Amino acid sequence: MNNILKDKKVAILATDGFEELELTEPRKALEREGASIEIISPSSGSIKAWDHDHWSNEYTVDKTLEEADAGEYHALLLPGGVMNPDNLRMNKEAVAFTKSFFEAGKPIAAICHGPWTLIETGALNGRKVTSYPSIKTDLINAGAEWVDEEVVVDSGLVTSRNPDDIPAFSRKMVEEFCEGVHEEQKTV
Repeated sequence: MNNILKDKKVAILATDGFEELELTEPRKALEREGASIEIISPSSGSIKAWDHDHWSNEYTVDKTLEEADAGEYHALLLPGGVMNPDNLRMNKEAVAFTKSFFEAGKPIAAICHGPWTLIETGALNGRKVTSYPSIKTDLINAGAEWVDEEVVVDSGLVTSRNPDDIPAFSRKMVEEFCEGVHEEQKTV
């Protein structure tokens, strides 16, 4: 452990139906580097993971969106899964929470279907991203430049396609979270 993120507090925004490995593996990478992590969700209690094609473990929610203040966090992680981001993008508080990271220029990492929530922020216009292929058209329609690459970094925004990309995703996520605020990422 290098503790390069020891002074960083990271929010993981998720709800039921997140792809388990897309939360647990990046979280382990952040913890190895000393980051403090909190799971934020629309509801209190716990959220249930999805593992490829079936329900899996439950994870404790540290704070609800109502309790969480985006200003307390240095970075945001958005795991995928189909149900998770589909529900989050329909939740005004989740979209506002996510948008505040863009507005402050704070780094964001989103994998697989995770970028679906980013679309609703209106902050993807002109951004280079990747994702699970089924949401490519949604991202392009939101003004993003979509590419089929293992991991894409655009001014503090880290995106990847699927669980196979987690090692590369986690490395770039740690690097961008370490760098902190990206002035060129700030949106109005």
